Amino acid sequence: MNEDLVIIFDLAKDSMSNAISHLEKKLLNIRAGKANPNMLSNVFVDYYGTSTPISQVANVNTPDGRTLIIQPWDKTMLQEIEKGIEVANLGFNPMNNGENIIINVPTLTEERRRELVKQAKSEIEEAKIAIRNARKDANNEIKKSSDFSDDMKKNSELDIQEITDSNIKKVDQIFDKKQQEIMTL
Repeated sequence: MNEDLVIIFDLAKDSMSNAISHLEKKLLNIRAGKANPNMLSNVFVDYYGTSTPISQVANVNTPDGRTLIIQPWDKTMLQEIEKGIEVANLGFNPMNNGENIIINVPTLTEERRRELVKQAKSEIEEAKIAIRNARKDANNEIKKSSDFSDDMKKNSELDIQEITDSNIKKVDQIFDKKQQEIMTL
């Protein structure tokens, strides 16, 4: 295979795999039925004038499937952490006991579960668009190159399509797994 083609294929594969990695990170923020420290990954607190992720000012633990315990390294941060959780608008009611902040994660209603599935579906569509854009970019690079014969271009486009189909299938499998996770009580 031509060296330029290898580069085009590698770029397309990297771009598609980055889209899947990004999707997986986004889906971690979509809450399924049980408590998970990642639920607070979008929570920022004012740490001496700097907006800081909660994970950098406290330990976040899950002693059971329904509870999050936030243990700040500096006890003076308790109020700031509480405020950060409320500002993040996650639907949690933090309780401050003077040592830790305890969050009882409410069970999801059927309606809320359906909303979360829609949210996941939206993230899935964004990942598919990114994968298709990587395919389009690769095909455009192949088409505009004068180093390849017409047959080589056609075969390369078919190969790019196979890679695209494989990645789209992976995304669909990720969605099926996440949907099942959200809908399971």
